[in-house]
Amino acid sequence: MTHTQIDVSAELVRDLLRDQHPDLADRPVRLGARGWDNQLWRLGDDLAVRLPWATESADDLLRKEHTWLPVLAPRLPLPVPVPQRLGEPSARFPRPWIVTTWVPGDPADRAPVTGGADVLAAFLRALHQEAPGHAPLGRGRGGPLAGYTAGFERQLAEAAGAGLVGDPDAVRAVWEEAVRAPAWPGPPLWLHGDLHPANVLTAGGVICGVVDFGDLCAGDPACDLSAAWLLLPDGAADDFHAACQVDAATVRRARGWAVGRALSGILIGEAGVRGRPGGKATWGPPAQAALRRLLATAVR
Repeated sequence: MTHTQIDVSAELVRDLLRDQHPDLADRPVRLGARGWDNQLWRLGDDLAVRLPWATESADDLLRKEHTWLPVLAPRLPLPVPVPQRLGEPSARFPRPWIVTTWVPGDPADRAPVTGGADVLAAFLRALHQEAPGHAPLGRGRGGPLAGYTAGFERQLAEAAGAGLVGDPDAVRAVWEEAVRAPAWPGPPLWLHGDLHPANVLTAGGVICGVVDFGDLCAGDPACDLSAAWLLLPDGAADDFHAACQVDAATVRRARGWAVGRALSGILIGEAGVRGRPGGKATWGPPAQAALRRLLATAVR
């Protein structure tokens, strides 16, 4: 992570708006969240400003959202942050930024999903449509799992070495079974690409919004279908996948995506507990719960 040298503040956000979108500059501005790539600042009650701050790739991700989300959002059955304005790099802030709609709700890493698997299934059925040939590629999302094995092994070794995984052989078995599954035979579909608990919002335990489409891309839907174990409560995966109308091979690949993401979440959560840069303590418990679900259910 390469944090920007510019101190992002409410005053800076207001100045940027005055320079490029003055009709929005008088709205109240307050911090919403600091994410992995971007900071999010509330702009009144219904808008937000997203500014890159922690990764060099964030600029391209924001421009991608600005290009594609307005095209996809109308067909999605859940609220998503739809870009309304684009801010260009300037002397005040040398990176692009966007103004989006604000999506209310509580992140699922803090307010877990307790029901409504059909809500998530309906969202993914609407999203998972054939993507055009010029759709963006994922940064390590949506491709064949075998290409990610080296990274999986590094994360597994780190988590096992830190005592965060009790049975690394069982974890590896889930991955290897997924890698052996038949490849996705269809055309690349639109994917969210990053459906972990911090990017899904809940109200009363039911999913009420999906945010952070920076990893929007085209590829194998198994990448997103891993959410069955990452987000949903115990025992919900079978009904979810039936509602999504996916085949057994896709479920096997989805388990591989889920076990890899569970390891990532466990390590990021531990970094947060230890106060390390980039760590998020709230990511650890849902990731451990996901790993437990994966190891408790047989591959079918």
